[in-house]
Amino acid sequence: MSEAEDRKPQSDEARSGFDPEITSEFAIPAGLAAPRTGGEPETTSEFAVPSGLDVGPPAAAEGEGSAFSLPSTYSARQAPSAFTPAEGVPVVSLIKDLPWQDRMRTMLRMPVADRPAPEPGPKAEEGGPAVPRVLDLTLRIGELLLAGGEGAEDVEAAMFAVCRSYGLDRCEPNVTFTLLSISYQPSLVEDPVTASRTVRRRGTDYTRLAAVFRLVDDLSDPESHLSLEEAYRRLAEMRRNRHPYPGWVLTSASGLLAGAASVLVGGDLVVFVAAALGAMLGDRLAWLCAGRGLPEFYQFLVAAMPPAAIGIALTLADVEVKASAVITGGLFALLPGRALVAGVQDGLTGFYITAAARLLEVMYFFVGIVAGVLVMLYVGVQLGAHLNPDAALGITKRPLWQIGASMLLSLTFAVLLQQERSTVLAVTLNGGVAWSVYGAMHYAGEISPVASTAVAAGVVGLFGQLLSRYRFASALPYTTAAIGPLLPGSATYFGLLAIAQNEVDAGLVSITKAAALAMAIAIGVNLGSEISRLFLRIGSAEKRRAAKRTRGF
Repeated sequence: MSEAEDRKPQSDEARSGFDPEITSEFAIPAGLAAPRTGGEPETTSEFAVPSGLDVGPPAAAEGEGSAFSLPSTYSARQAPSAFTPAEGVPVVSLIKDLPWQDRMRTMLRMPVADRPAPEPGPKAEEGGPAVPRVLDLTLRIGELLLAGGEGAEDVEAAMFAVCRSYGLDRCEPNVTFTLLSISYQPSLVEDPVTASRTVRRRGTDYTRLAAVFRLVDDLSDPESHLSLEEAYRRLAEMRRNRHPYPGWVLTSASGLLAGAASVLVGGDLVVFVAAALGAMLGDRLAWLCAGRGLPEFYQFLVAAMPPAAIGIALTLADVEVKASAVITGGLFALLPGRALVAGVQDGLTGFYITAAARLLEVMYFFVGIVAGVLVMLYVGVQLGAHLNPDAALGITKRPLWQIGASMLLSLTFAVLLQQERSTVLAVTLNGGVAWSVYGAMHYAGEISPVASTAVAAGVVGLFGQLLSRYRFASALPYTTAAIGPLLPGSATYFGLLAIAQNEVDAGLVSITKAAALAMAIAIGVNLGSEISRLFLRIGSAEKRRAAKRTRGF
């Protein structure tokens, strides 16, 4: 065989793509024409594209991907077409005539990308707003609101309103119990500017709180051009202003509050005077402790002792009075209803850290009151005072006297909260309505006290929220003092008395009842406030989205 004949079959074998000497089970059978693949290995993976499916050619710059290749990055020029749902993209529409609280709360519950841009013409100096100064003003306003007892959600809404009024729309406020922070990002490619402020002192002055709300309302008004200097000047005036009521008026109001509370639980004129004297003495002792720098825990402990001591002294002197009414009246002036309502409201609106801190503060105050009363009750029991825990069953039903006492209690509570004189009448009437609802359900309808308290507190929250929206102000001055007649003073006292007499089971039952009444008050006030918003037009129902944080997964 010649050399040319030897080369010919070799070239045929090379063209056929297989070696005839291979006898493996993976070899291609004779007579089966294998398609040319251009040198690429045939894909047999389950991820192969089925035949007949047209796939666009891959990008020329990209090679074949593998498990070790870097992922492709997003390119704006080669981005896919935007997806529009069948029902369309909803348009955000906010009514300008509504209070700023509702408008800001609505936008805070939206994602940043869905919030409507601020209207042109921000109230700022030429050259744009000074971002650090705007953030500082925002934090100072939020500090006054949070220190005054305002809820975390309303504080965030106020901070967002201040920033938005000066054209800073991409801002995110954050509120906890003692820390305020806010972050502003000018654009997606610029670094954010963040500032924070710590709340170190807290005080109850609803007159200052109302002034802060008026300032935020003026800043949110597009027709008022309030500069940064003017806003700082008004803020400094709020800090310098004196309280509307002097110290002797506050002490007298504390005594009248305790006397009115003693009438609610069946006391007479002697009981009224005794409870008033005990509360005023406790108030002065608490002021003395505050002047010495003692923590509030010890202030509450000392303030709870005089009413209990006077009630025990009257019992030891064989005076025909209800010592339980005297001690209960003194407790009404100390129970932290304001902090309790704010704590439960923060929890219901999703601010769990702030809610936990507020409720922990309430627990410490309550423990201080319990310690002060228990010390005096233990001393009284050791001295032979005959205190009857079953006296709670003998409360006299006097509707007219009790309604009048509830209104007096709300009025004095409003004075203690340093409210404006223009709001005192409204909150007094609101407190009378609350006790009327409670009395009609509990005494006349024989409904459980917890359910009656919840409904009455809901009425307080409903009317308070509507009044605040009517006056474009905070709802606290219209609700906090009005819940005073509903506070669980008698249940707290009788629980402590049973514990002091070694009846721990009965005492725990009464304390649990007091806790249930307190929660009913707080939840009722918040529910009434939410129901009131059903009567307010804030665009469409789907724009006021709830804070969806957890759904069990």
